Amino acid sequence: METAGNTVSEIVPGELSVGGGMLPDEMSRHTTFKFCLDPTVEQREVLARHAGASRFAFNQCLRMVKTALTARKTDSTVDVPWTGFDLINAFNAWKRTEAAGRVFTADNEGSVDVVVTGLAWRGEVCQEVFEEAAVDLGKGLQAWSDSRCDKRKGARVGFPRFKKKTGVMPSFRLRNRHRKGKPPAIRVGEGDRPRSVTLPGTGRIAVFDDTRRLRCLLAKDRARILFATITSRAGRWCVSLTVEAADLHPAHQHPRRPDDDAGGWIGIDRGLSVFLVAARADGAEVARIADAPKALAARLNRQRRLSKSLSRKQKGSHNRRDAAAKLARHHHHVANVRRHFLHQVTNELVKTHDRIVIENLNVAGMLRNHHLARAISDAGWTEFARILEYKQV
Repeated sequence: METAGNTVSEIVPGELSVGGGMLPDEMSRHTTFKFCLDPTVEQREVLARHAGASRFAFNQCLRMVKTALTARKTDSTVDVPWTGFDLINAFNAWKRTEAAGRVFTADNEGSVDVVVTGLAWRGEVCQEVFEEAAVDLGKGLQAWSDSRCDKRKGARVGFPRFKKKTGVMPSFRLRNRHRKGKPPAIRVGEGDRPRSVTLPGTGRIAVFDDTRRLRCLLAKDRARILFATITSRAGRWCVSLTVEAADLHPAHQHPRRPDDDAGGWIGIDRGLSVFLVAARADGAEVARIADAPKALAARLNRQRRLSKSLSRKQKGSHNRRDAAAKLARHHHHVANVRRHFLHQVTNELVKTHDRIVIENLNVAGMLRNHHLARAISDAGWTEFARILEYKQV
């Protein structure tokens, strides 16, 4: 594997910056538990309604921002809601106005009155859906502003755009409220159904996965749920629970080395014929993984058949919609196979080594080679580095 000219990035536990600062060792860790949902037909409709409400709130907040920016060109005194808090207040004030909804009533004498109803369906979804959508827009506006002022690293961030119903992944986020004298709003394994998640506004939803690990942490007061993000990919609903948990047991952590100890480093080289080779500083090989699944190459013939079947369907027909759903499920399956393999490899590396160096490949530049672009994308080099980095913290 050719590595000449490549730089390396060091991954050291306890020394990676998180969110622009250093992560203290005593701070509680944040982790995520993801479960695949098994909702009923009625629950699917409720989840889709919440996802649509989140998209609607995001677009309406963005519309108010653009309107205020246009008005500010002629009147400098116009306030532009920019932060998440300001956007929440602006949307809450708008949803009760005549612009959000009104009805006309006529009596027997023919007089017509206007009754302001506001957003008539706002009571059918949780309030947190609107608020979290406004917070997301506030983060996007802040990222755009920081990118223009060179306060943000990486590529330039564009101004937020409106979300289309068919162009974005349906998703929404809920906060876990802890009301006094009442159980938390988001619960796992309630009652006699351990494989279930209870969400506000939806109720108890069955899940396919085992929730024992999370239930044990919650029962021992070693974790608490902060947020629940519900997404839909290829017709499959999933919930990601953001959890603030206690630090790992010392037996599951690498012992901290003395400051003057410069040993224990391993270098990782990525390749195509051999997915990964890890070696120590003296050149001794400690790991070699050659049997990568190559999820796309193994299922490329099926993808071609599904793509050809989709192209033959008439646009706007039910058959084309079904063919597109089949192709989406195929892509989702390929991505899951690749991601599962990357998690297995990174877990083994993190558990067995505490100091890791990985080459910093210019993957975007290497993808310009049309002879190797498909194989490089199928290997998932960038995703491998990203997963390894956050797991080693």
